[in-house]
Amino acid sequence: MTRFELLQLLVAQARANGFEFRKWYISKLRLPWETTRQAIETLSVERRYYALLFSHEFASSFWKPGERITFQVASQTFTRRKKDGTIGVVTRKPYTRRSTRDDAWRYHLRELALAEEPLRYMRKYLRVDEDLVLAADPVGAQLRERQRVGRGRRGHRRERERRRHEGERREKDAPHMLSA
Repeated sequence: MTRFELLQLLVAQARANGFEFRKWYISKLRLPWETTRQAIETLSVERRYYALLFSHEFASSFWKPGERITFQVASQTFTRRKKDGTIGVVTRKPYTRRSTRDDAWRYHLRELALAEEPLRYMRKYLRVDEDLVLAADPVGAQLRERQRVGRGRRGHRRERERRRHEGERREKDAPHMLSA
């Protein structure tokens, strides 16, 4: 997906939630309005899309109030005094947290500012027809899951069977030793 296509989808989703793109474009960028396509091309070619992504108006429309957000809590390491008086190091694993907040867009703006590639971060929250088709296909979902996890049950079973047959062949081909 090109930068232009991604920006087009982002603007469309925000507009569906009430974002007035034309008004924002004229007031914030102070450029003359021609068409939506031309405006998005200007954003993508001249890298002005950062102004759009970090705009409060855009973010508050893109992530609707009260929308459920999922975020990753990073691993934490800290020292703590144990009962016996020694100091121990406590390490907590990272975990996923889900929350419903009216200002979810503020959280996403903070995360967007920390992201190395803001457009890639935004792509995670975009529903595209490809995603919908792949999610609706149960066979495709199983295949993708198997590819993600590894070989799956059958692959491991086949591997065990192959190893067992190799062992049987070795025993058959090996000369028998007679004990005296």
